[in-house]
Amino acid sequence: MPSRNQKEVALRQTGIGRLPSWLQWGFVAGLSVLTTVPLEIAGLPAALLIGQMLAGIAVALAGSTIRLPRLFFFFVQVVLALMIASIVSKDFVGTFLDNWLLILLVVTSVIGMSTLSGWLITRTGILPGTTAIWGSSAGAASTMMIMAEAYGADARLVAFMQYLRVVFVASFATLVAHFGGHDGASVPPHAWFAPVPMLPLAAMLAIGVVAGLIGQRLRVPAGAFLVPFALASVLNSSGTVTIELPDWLLVIAFTLLGWNIGLGFSRAILMHARRALVPTILSILALIGFSGLLAGSLILLLGIDPLTAYLATSPGGLDSIAVIAASSNVDIAFVMTLQTARLILVTIIGPWLARFVADRA
Repeated sequence: MPSRNQKEVALRQTGIGRLPSWLQWGFVAGLSVLTTVPLEIAGLPAALLIGQMLAGIAVALAGSTIRLPRLFFFFVQVVLALMIASIVSKDFVGTFLDNWLLILLVVTSVIGMSTLSGWLITRTGILPGTTAIWGSSAGAASTMMIMAEAYGADARLVAFMQYLRVVFVASFATLVAHFGGHDGASVPPHAWFAPVPMLPLAAMLAIGVVAGLIGQRLRVPAGAFLVPFALASVLNSSGTVTIELPDWLLVIAFTLLGWNIGLGFSRAILMHARRALVPTILSILALIGFSGLLAGSLILLLGIDPLTAYLATSPGGLDSIAVIAASSNVDIAFVMTLQTARLILVTIIGPWLARFVADRA
């Protein structure tokens, strides 16, 4: 009987996984053009993210063995942080203080619903041990995978559940934005290379990189994104600096983010998770539906537009929601305030809550 590692090696040696890495990257790049161009023509928000994500998934399931290096993902987080900071028009602290009780109620409701979903799947016995509890967490994916391993759960299934939720949430948010009349503004390729002052750009990127490294060093939740974002927001809103990012840099960041999500899947993980696929999808749809109800309450109580409310309550991931929000006509300050609050809260109480439920499952 072949071991689990032998089975995974065999899977990696089939399909395009037998090709050199540079050729596999060529495949994902070529396929990205085919998947992205129709979405751009259709005017879907964040088409440059969704198209690359679909291409990454297709290549990963075809047996690819490539993964986006961590250094590149760090770069993506810094660029996205600067992009959102350049758009924000309202102070985040002020937004939180104006609506702190409602924000905390919404955030804790999403965390509670995701925990309940994990507990219900665990009780069915479909997934081994407490895997579903860690995999259903609405954020803090890396922390949950570490905790899952410590509890003897299957970290690969936890990763699969987390990545699958990100794909569903990003796809649904894009469709809601499109059919809600928030089509993305398509930028022709020749406009991507419009001149941008290089010295201020280099200085801002340097500040962002240093801030991101500090965030990681201090173990701030999503520190490579949140610390540069907070610093750049203060500098931008105070008029100290003017953040202007070239379109070609944003295209690169969106592309790498989409690939990072898509390539997180693999044939080996999918084969391993096939029994859990249907209940996982059902739990994700239930969480998205619950978030939609919360969005409806925000519309009634605060009078904000539906897409702003939906993006604000969507259960992760922070970076993909930020891209979709930036590609749509929404209140980005409100969206990012709720998303940031959820990330921080789930990082603080999520592991404890999951451990508490796991001990009693």
